[in-house]
Order: sequence, then structure tokens, then C-alpha cells
Amino acid sequence: MRCLIVTAVDAESEALGSIPDAVIVTGGVGRTNAAAATTEAILTRGPFDLVISAGIAGMLPGVELTIGDVLVAEACVYAEEGLLTPDAFIDMTAMGFPLGDFEGNTVPVDPALLERLPEPVLVGRIATVATCSGSDLQAELIARRTSAVAEAMEGAAVVHAARRLGVRGMEIRAISNHTGDRARQEWDIPTALHALGEAVPAIIRHLTAD
Repeated sequence: MRCLIVTAVDAESEALGSIPDAVIVTGGVGRTNAAAATTEAILTRGPFDLVISAGIAGMLPGVELTIGDVLVAEACVYAEEGLLTPDAFIDMTAMGFPLGDFEGNTVPVDPALLERLPEPVLVGRIATVATCSGSDLQAELIARRTSAVAEAMEGAAVVHAARRLGVRGMEIRAISNHTGDRARQEWDIPTALHALGEAVPAIIRHLTAD
């Protein structure tokens, strides 16, 4: 299985080291960079059997995660695309403008990939945000709107771009921080990067095993 791994920043790519049969691309921060880098790499450096969005993430409130945990997205959820009314947030399907061949704002991950994950990998929904949650109100809003347990800035775009080009995609994140009030957030990026570097090659080895 030949893999494309898309990160946002050099520190994430460097944490992964060299992985056999994998191309690692530092695509830049945010959804536009992520989608463009994924598309470019598939078209110019492919073919690939699997595309992975890999990096660090912040845990959302009310979840049983700790810094350094590694989470695989069971689905990648666009948090902002839609319509915000005085009463509620309306996603793209409800507006009548679907984002792709999936329901609402949720980009699915191939169930067969999830079934092959090694134990005891944590699995949960990961929100893809344009604005990170630096207040308790915003963190709670994103958690409620998406039913996600963590947030990052690229996953849905990477998996969506891969899906449009017919390649299976998934998102793997190591928890680096809490979300919520910025002054009370706890961060440990080195621990998260170390965990990411340990987990991603192990998951790939497991997925590619006969």
C-alpha cells in the first residue's frame, strides 16, 4: 500500500521520520492549503492507495482524552460551512447545497480502514475548523455542532480532496492541548509530536499487513 501523508507544518512531518512506501508532504495550515496540497500530490506524485491527514489537535470539552493520546477520525466534520441563524446552525445539506457525495458536513472515513485499526487505537469524530476554539463558549459550540471530540484545521479537507480523486483517506491526530479559555489551556506539543511519530507508522504497518 502506497501512502500519502499530509501534515500542516514541518514539525509534524519531521516527527513522522521516514516511513516506507509513504510520501510525506507539508501542505500548510488550514483547509485551502490542505486540499490544494493533497490534490497536487495525488496528481503529480501518485498513484496512492491511502491518504492520511496527520498532525496535532486540541481536545474539545467533556471528553475522556489526555494530552499525548492518539485519535483516528471515524468521520471528519467541517465545522463552519453552513448558515448561522438566530435559532440554530444549518449545515450544507439542509441548505440544499451539499458539499460532496456525503451527508451534511461530515466527510466519511472508509469503514474497512476503521475495522482494520489495531487495538487499542482511539476512534472519534474530529472537527475541521477555520477558527480554533480559544474560549469556553466556542469550544462548547463546536463540540455540540459537530459531536466531535477534538478539533484541527485540515482533516476534512484532506480526506475530501482524496475522496474526489478516488483515493481512500483518513485522519490521525495526537492531542496536544485543551480547547476553551486560552488563558487556561494546557499545551504539550513535544509529547503530542512524539506520540504522532510513534502511532502513524504503526497504524500504517497494521493497515498494510497481510
